[in-house]
Amino acid sequence: MNLYQLNDYFNTFLRNENFKNDISLNGIQIENSAPGAKEITKVAFAVDACEASAKKAAEYGAQVLFVHHGLFWGHCQTITGSFYKRISSFIKNDLALIAYHIPLDANMEVGNNFGIARRMNLQHIRPFGEWRGMTLGAVGYLENAVTIDQLARILFPHGEKPSHILPFGRKEIKSVAIISGGAGEDFEQAIAAGADAYITGEVGHEEFHAIEEAGINVIAGGHYQTETVGVNLVREKLEREKGIETIFIDIPTGL
Repeated sequence: MNLYQLNDYFNTFLRNENFKNDISLNGIQIENSAPGAKEITKVAFAVDACEASAKKAAEYGAQVLFVHHGLFWGHCQTITGSFYKRISSFIKNDLALIAYHIPLDANMEVGNNFGIARRMNLQHIRPFGEWRGMTLGAVGYLENAVTIDQLARILFPHGEKPSHILPFGRKEIKSVAIISGGAGEDFEQAIAAGADAYITGEVGHEEFHAIEEAGINVIAGGHYQTETVGVNLVREKLEREKGIETIFIDIPTGL
């Protein structure tokens, strides 16, 4: 399998063509040498494309780095300063870069939001939450009602700590809406969907009072922590279906 075939494989389920309003350049962002001929034997996965993740992928011996947050976001940018360091770390190591942004948030099999919902064992999961005309979140129901502190423990079963817990809604939580990453402003969509609690990655200062006044529970799980889910599900799928060796490069930001 070469680079083009690998990207075609990813797109059989991530379906970049269905997310035309995503400003991210989904798919191959940087090629390696001889992309149509070089055999892909190792693929590294990370949340972010950065100098550190590229160097660690190269140390692992990967030919490709797959990320959620790529390098290109629909506008021109000079290759200077820290951006040069990022680009050069791929070129110097002959490392290709593949990125999938909203397609990975929204995917019902390997996406961040449905992945979180399944990890929490939510029932009757359905799509929820629009951004630029694209539905990217998930909403479902807990089998038994829980408190917001219990919900945080269900969200992070391995003991990770959420960035913030805003306990402004009903004490017993049954329905939960989820949009990973930087979607704090979408709490109103969660209310409209009838959710008792809303889980996202980060919440801004300007949203705090509006959330309190609206009377909904919100957990900001951390932008990074809520978006490790999708890349790992894709990694596991690639290993399982294609037998290609993979590694997850964990570079937490605490944000």
